[in-house]
Parts: sequence; C-alpha cells; structure tokens
Amino acid sequence: MKKLTIFVLLAIVALTGRAQDLFDLGPKVGLNTSKISANVDDYNPKTINNYLVGAFARINLGRLYVQPEAYYNSKGGEYINKVDLNTVNSFDMKTVDVPALLGLKIIDQKAFNVRIMAGPVFSFVTDKSVKGQLTEDKLKDNFFGWQYGAGVDFMFLTLDARMESLGNNLYDTPNFDSKNGTFVISLGLKLF
Repeated sequence: MKKLTIFVLLAIVALTGRAQDLFDLGPKVGLNTSKISANVDDYNPKTINNYLVGAFARINLGRLYVQPEAYYNSKGGEYINKVDLNTVNSFDMKTVDVPALLGLKIIDQKAFNVRIMAGPVFSFVTDKSVKGQLTEDKLKDNFFGWQYGAGVDFMFLTLDARMESLGNNLYDTPNFDSKNGTFVISLGLKLF
C-alpha cells in the first residue's frame, strides 16, 4: 500500500509538471491607446488611453500555441471639428473582448520565449456613452476585428504588444465610415 501511494504521488507530480508545459493560465492587465479613423474630412481624430483587465489561457503545441483570452476593456474615441475647435464628438465604451490567437514561438526556451501571434477578436459592448453630434443608438453593440503582435515570456511573466484593427464599422451610419485602431500592451501572470 505504501509503494502504491508513493507511485501515485510521483505520477501526479510528473503529470502536473508536464501539464504546465502544455497549458498556461492566468490573469492579465494592460493599457490600450485607441484612435478612430473615418472618411470624414471635417474632423481630426484624437488618441485616447484606457485600460484592460482579464485572463488568458495558452495551449502549447510545441512551437505553435493557441491563446484564447477574455478581458474587460475600456475603449474610446474623440473627434475635434477642424472649423470650430470647441465642437468635440466623443464616445466611451466598456467591452468584453474575446481574442482567439494562433501563435508561433520564435525563441522557445524553458524560462524565456519570444512569440508572434495573430487572430480574430470579438468585442461585446457592455456600456457606452457619447457626446456631441454622435448618438448612442448608432454606436454598435458588438463588432469583430483582428489582433496581431508579439510577446515575450520570462519565467512566470508574459508581456504582449498588439495592434487591433476593426473589421467592420463602429458607428452605424452611411456617411460616417469609422474604424477603431487600438494598440494594446498587457502583462500576464502564469499561475498554471
């Protein structure tokens, strides 16, 4: 019985160590900088800084990996009228973003990795507000985009830098073709 218990404990430790090589999971926080592009010549876009907080998982398949995430994100945008500089149109959104990234480890060491990744991101608006000539009902409730970037892992820390481009219009009106471009930098902690 004693030998069986020792064998089971050693098997669990070995499997747990191997599972950590196959799977990573943990929280992440970050900052984002977003800027709206539009086909309207009367306005200048302004960059807005915000935050994100959530979690990631990484399924390691050798040098390839799949990294689904979910995080609460604060995004925004602002336009200033070129003629009347006092006219500001802005929006603020709180979203739940769900990227599904496919990546490649360029440098793959036990304690240090350099990675590249890309994939779709689905955003679901949980709260929104607008100011100026924009109206809240025209701001979409969900949208789709692409993320691409690079990352570095050191021991239990993971740092990502990504660009996000929307695949569809953010504001639903025919004469205001708007897309949000976002730069995201995030720091994650591998717990498992």
